[in-house]
Amino acid sequence: MTEKQSNATLSLFDDFPENDDKLDHQAAAARMRALEKDLERWNYEYYVLDAPSVPDSEYDKAFRELSELEKQFPDLKSPASPTQRVGGEARSDLAKVRHAVPMLSIHTETDFEAQGAQAFDERVRKGLGLSETDDDVAYDVELKFDGLAMNLRYEKGILVSAATRGDGLVGEDVTANVKTIRTIPLHLPEGVPDILEVRGEVIMHKADFERLNDEQRLDGLKPFVNPRNAAAGCLRQLDPKVTAKRKLSFYAYGLGEVSAAVALTHSGILDKLEKWGFPVAKERRVVKGWKALAEFHDWVKSIRQSLPFEIDGVVYKVNDLAQQNELGFISREPRWACAHKYPPEEAMTSVEDIDVQVGRTGKLTPVARLKPVFVGGVTISNATLHNEDFIAELGLKIGDTVVVRRAGDVIPEVVRVLSDRRTGKERDFVMPDHCPVCGSETFRDEEEKDTRCTGGLFCPAQRRESLVHFASRLALNIDGLGEKVIDQLLEAELIKTPADLYKLTDEKLLSLDRFGKKSAANLLAALEKSKETTLARFIYALGIRHVGESTARDLASHFRSLDKLMQADADALLQVNDVGEVIAQSIIHFFEESHNREVIGELLAEGVHWPTPEAVAVNEKVSGKTFVLTGTLPNMGREEAKALLLALGAKVASSVSKKTDYVVAGAEAGSKLEKAQALGVTIIDEAQMLELLKGQ
Repeated sequence: MTEKQSNATLSLFDDFPENDDKLDHQAAAARMRALEKDLERWNYEYYVLDAPSVPDSEYDKAFRELSELEKQFPDLKSPASPTQRVGGEARSDLAKVRHAVPMLSIHTETDFEAQGAQAFDERVRKGLGLSETDDDVAYDVELKFDGLAMNLRYEKGILVSAATRGDGLVGEDVTANVKTIRTIPLHLPEGVPDILEVRGEVIMHKADFERLNDEQRLDGLKPFVNPRNAAAGCLRQLDPKVTAKRKLSFYAYGLGEVSAAVALTHSGILDKLEKWGFPVAKERRVVKGWKALAEFHDWVKSIRQSLPFEIDGVVYKVNDLAQQNELGFISREPRWACAHKYPPEEAMTSVEDIDVQVGRTGKLTPVARLKPVFVGGVTISNATLHNEDFIAELGLKIGDTVVVRRAGDVIPEVVRVLSDRRTGKERDFVMPDHCPVCGSETFRDEEEKDTRCTGGLFCPAQRRESLVHFASRLALNIDGLGEKVIDQLLEAELIKTPADLYKLTDEKLLSLDRFGKKSAANLLAALEKSKETTLARFIYALGIRHVGESTARDLASHFRSLDKLMQADADALLQVNDVGEVIAQSIIHFFEESHNREVIGELLAEGVHWPTPEAVAVNEKVSGKTFVLTGTLPNMGREEAKALLLALGAKVASSVSKKTDYVVAGAEAGSKLEKAQALGVTIIDEAQMLELLKGQ
């Protein structure tokens, strides 16, 4: 072997040895790494920069050489090899992936004009405590892509997984398909954090969408509705080779989990991502003040049609990461970001009927059945009407002529009624007083302005949700009874209500796919173990609307008996800590439904039981007080401290406010401690907390 052939920095254009057998592992590894590096660089130049430095023939030659080496030395094949982009073997499913950091949605401004930008800026300034005379806030402003949110996880610089947003907590594993997207690097340069999750949007460019639809028509197949649907269909293909044939693109816009800080600003993060080889939309800026936000919104609107991809608005993000941290989150939305969309397209049609759908949480949603109409590239025949109040505000009747639009360019909705076109044949819509699916009574949830089915343990529409909740860790904690198993049991019609779980047998379980004697025995043992629970867990497991873990514990401590709880009227329920009119009515409606009482009776008959709850000791120094835990406590975990506080009637909040009574601060306490100091909230350590718990 010559010196040049064994050198780790072999030039790609040196002739490959004619006698492959003479290439040893060390030289092969060096050659393969050099080929991978050059192919990835050329790939980036071609697909991201649109400035190739070598002709296609040279790229193909290198690709073939690497493929041959991988066949000859399979143990040296890298998971980040460019050959992975052609697509691997077809899969039978898309596995679930739990996100290390939740993929949160962002608030959408409903005002399409400049006032939308102003409203967001005012909320941010208020959250940061800035007066009118303080400096303007700096924002990173970007495009809002109309695609699929994606989380790319890199470990030691290698792409190891890719997952969709899903419900924000759990997404679908689409790693094999994502590796076929040539704008996504498989291997990152040196200097990136050991763990780096890059978040962005997978989209299909307009030209690629048109080309794909032309191919669909030529093959006698139905064309895709829009680029977003096409991207989703391609990405969720079980065969990555199909995805590889359809050109998808990726644009990065942020980070998930990282093992080391990347930058101090959001724009700095995007600069780093671009430097590391990720495509980042060039239509982004850092601006100050709401007027600059509105100007960016207007500018993007003026160039929207000329962009090579679909967008449905722009995104504003507070640029300073320290300010982002100070603003925090509300529910599952960051306070430091918002989407400012554009007015969607509208069309006129008629409402032929109104149906009612029952959702997985029991919500009854009226749906308008429309005379089909073409809006924004899509034929619309249905539109959500949300609830009774929405219909009343519209003044809508069945048979009316209406204007519809695609909200956010995606979800169809009725905008207004053209009452001057009425003929006198129109009729009023009345929300049913019994569930159209199970026949249980419905009730009006005044807080959320929705109508709901009360048959939570019985209703087929809510069946899957109620069973998943019943078996969850904080409820009956039935080990091994996950969503997939529940789906199997439901599909085989072996269960309908939670009580049916305890009627399962070896014979029934062994009739299911992938269930052996051991797995069946394990599940039956877990079910038997779950029969011994607590009253608080059982109440929580029932899935009563608005009754969470804390409220269930308060109800159990107060009533100490399921019978007393089931018979309680509103006055009795309102005596319970943090139970208001809405929660009280929800509990009453749940227990008044005979179907629910029947299922509860069956559960007790099957042996579900609990000890009588011990009376909670009154501690006036703790009971009713609000605590916030922050930092690392010296002797106990936060969950342990939280349990002690809750057991004595305290409230434990996740954020500091003027209503906070105590902040329990441990080592490395951060922004919560600073906010407590600014608000003058009492700050104590673990030892002082324990003294309070003793009543001292």
